[in-house]
Amino acid sequence: MSQLRTVQVLGGGAGSSAHVTSLAAGLVARGVQVTVCAPAGAACGHDFPATGARFVAVPRRSDPAAVAALRAACADADVVHAHGLHAAVRTGLALSGRSTPLVVTWRARAHTEGARGRLLHLLERRAARAAAIVLGTSSDLVDRARRRGARDARLAPAAIPAGRTPATGHDGKARVELGAVGRPLLVSVGSLVPHHGFGTLLDAARTWRELDPVPLLVIVGEGREGAALQRRITDEQLPVLLAGCRDDIGEILAAADLAVLTCVGEAPPTAAHEALRLGVPLVAAGTGGLVELVGDAAELVPHGDAEALARTVVRLLGDRERRERLAAAGLVQAAGWPSEDDTIAHVLSVYDELTQPLATVRK
Repeated sequence: MSQLRTVQVLGGGAGSSAHVTSLAAGLVARGVQVTVCAPAGAACGHDFPATGARFVAVPRRSDPAAVAALRAACADADVVHAHGLHAAVRTGLALSGRSTPLVVTWRARAHTEGARGRLLHLLERRAARAAAIVLGTSSDLVDRARRRGARDARLAPAAIPAGRTPATGHDGKARVELGAVGRPLLVSVGSLVPHHGFGTLLDAARTWRELDPVPLLVIVGEGREGAALQRRITDEQLPVLLAGCRDDIGEILAAADLAVLTCVGEAPPTAAHEALRLGVPLVAAGTGGLVELVGDAAELVPHGDAEALARTVVRLLGDRERRERLAAAGLVQAAGWPSEDDTIAHVLSVYDELTQPLATVRK
């Protein structure tokens, strides 16, 4: 009996890392041999080897050695699965001249114009045309992949992050550690990169300084914008804590009065899944797949509108009943999402479709 061999390629996004952690564990449990290729930093908070997968650190997308490293890692793969646009482009180059089928999952819908927008369009075309199948996490991404020339683009079930369980409360330890005793706790999660909107979040935090008590905003994540954000926090004396990479994101979210998400680079952000499943009221930038994910179970604000974000948070902090209704609606909404088993079964069916001779042998 032949064992299916798959390589999962990440570009480093937090949402993709959580999804691949869950996917790798599920595939390994079903007898699939899994290798995860990602920048070393992508493993932050995600123990890929613990899933039973082999982890191979590869350079980030700006490093030309990445293509050679990926080509070597994919040498014996039956199917390769790239997660994210840049990972897809690199992987397409690495597989050039080979018959190995490539599956691409698109989570991101970047918002850029001018020269960067034209480059993005070119990268999207290359990724879409290199893939045997594109899996979009929202219907707008599926439509986008088709416009870019994808041979086969499909809506993928929303992956629910592994290792989190809904909670009705917390023991207070996280609030004590973070310094949020006797004051509201706001939590945001994501990679510290420009298009994730943390500048807008800090703009809104200036308004929250006027509240009594002053809320504490905790931002969980790492990235190249971290130093610049910290300078702003210090210079403007903002009530914000950059918590860095954490392996207890679920506990921190469960302790929050509100989850606040401004990122638009992932569709939808993993933290949005977790907030609703944990019964934490959510305020988020209403873009892309997030709207489909949360329905009416969150307060949505325009992307980049710091005033609307600040106003919405202030209103919710003063309205306990509304927060409780949002929390209850989030639990109901989350109960209707596909399970991890659904997601893994769907992906495995795609792999089998692309490797029919192997699938026949395994049966």
